[in-house]
Amino acid sequence: MSQLKLSVVDQSPIREGGTAADAIRETIDLAKAAERWGYTRFWLAEHHSTNGFAGSSPEILITRIAAETSTMRVGSGGVMLSHYSPLKVAENFRVIETMTPGRIDLGIGRAPGGDQMTSAALAYGSQVGVEYFGTRVADTLAFLTDTPPATQALSSVRATPRPKTVPQVWMLGSSDQSAALAAQFGLAFSFAHFITPDGGREIVDQYRRYFRPSRFYGVPKVSVGVFVLCADTEEEALRIASSRDLWRLRFEKGELAAYPSPEDALAYPYTDLDRAMIGRRKSHSIIGAPEQVKQQLEAFADSYDVNELVILSICYDFEARLRSYELLSEIFNLPRPS
Repeated sequence: MSQLKLSVVDQSPIREGGTAADAIRETIDLAKAAERWGYTRFWLAEHHSTNGFAGSSPEILITRIAAETSTMRVGSGGVMLSHYSPLKVAENFRVIETMTPGRIDLGIGRAPGGDQMTSAALAYGSQVGVEYFGTRVADTLAFLTDTPPATQALSSVRATPRPKTVPQVWMLGSSDQSAALAAQFGLAFSFAHFITPDGGREIVDQYRRYFRPSRFYGVPKVSVGVFVLCADTEEEALRIASSRDLWRLRFEKGELAAYPSPEDALAYPYTDLDRAMIGRRKSHSIIGAPEQVKQQLEAFADSYDVNELVILSICYDFEARLRSYELLSEIFNLPRPS
């Protein structure tokens, strides 16, 4: 396998006692550090109606982070297209591409990124349901490339401005439906193992099998998103990861809270059922000391036959989060920008 590329997907997590302003500032600082450490791309997620994440508008964060960096690709991980007008999404990204040509990724997702009522508020009066998602994708791609949209009534519409380059377009997902759409439209596909790991290799194989070459990609292009926490020792990594264990447990119980400290997480009165739920989730993450993590990530990349992993790392302490990404950069000897 060629040199393994590492990228970042960031959700702008809010810790207990912290603020959304802290979370956004830390996302920007992490992006600048990620570029120094040799990461390939930096993606911003979209979440709504939660006290745990501050990243509800990836387009705005992309613009800021692209201005703060100079070599790393920056993009959405992803824009939840089921909520939005294809024309507006295309225009947003054409503006960003005009300002930062050749470095922008448009990652498209099918998930709502929030609850049902929030989804209704985002759509605000639109009667176009998720069953038309494929048409939304087709129209977005058409507006990005000045080609006729699938919706014939919009054939006279053109997206502006008109940059000389087009963003890289990725379909993000954890299901065979997302893989099928990526293959149908000839887009790159990023499988979100950190959301739903089961059946991932089969889903990626399906994408490769049915991929149709397009003006965007001549051959299939795949990355896999995985949750990783790396620390100087395994004991420290597990301690740091306890915050996410408790946060996810609360999330699965409908509690949309901020990230707790490791001290609060370790002192929490878990039931046997709680521990079983945490154990199932933790088996899908990679947590440990540098050499442990390196071996597991290399085996993980081999299992998917990919040369790029998109790393999600969340913990209570920002310095520990930075350290995790720095250690990964060191153990994989990522090429630093000149």
